[in-house]
Amino acid sequence: MNISTASTMCGLPVKTVRYYADIGLVVPAARSAAGYRVYDDETVRRLVFVRRAREFGFSIGECRELLDLYADRRRSSADVKRIAARRLQQIASKQRELQSLHDELAHLVEACSGDDRPDCPIIDGLGRRHSGE
Repeated sequence: MNISTASTMCGLPVKTVRYYADIGLVVPAARSAAGYRVYDDETVRRLVFVRRAREFGFSIGECRELLDLYADRRRSSADVKRIAARRLQQIASKQRELQSLHDELAHLVEACSGDDRPDCPIIDGLGRRHSGE
C-alpha cells in the first residue's frame, strides 16, 4: 500500500510516517518502480505500535527499544516492564509538578479580587522567581 493508505490505517499524518521511516523507526516493505515507499500490514502494525507508545509519552529512543522487544519473541517481559515503569514514574512526577502549579495558580486566582484596581496578586505571583518569594 502507499504511504497515504498506511497513514490512514495507522492514524498518523503522512509527514510523521515519512519521518519514522527516515529515522529508521519503521522500514517500508519495499519501493515501487517509481521509487515510492510501499508499506505492508506488518509495517502498519508497527506504526500503530509507535503511535500508541508516543501517546503514552515514550521517547523515540524508548519506542526503538520497545519495537525491538515487540519483534523479539524471546523477550523478557521484565525488560518491557522496566521501560514502562520508568515512564510511569516520569508521568507521576509530572502529575505532582502539575498539581503544584495548579494549587499555586488556584491560590493566586482566589487572592485576586478581579476588580478595576491595578494591584493584582496574579501579576505579582508571576513576577516572583520562586513560589513563596
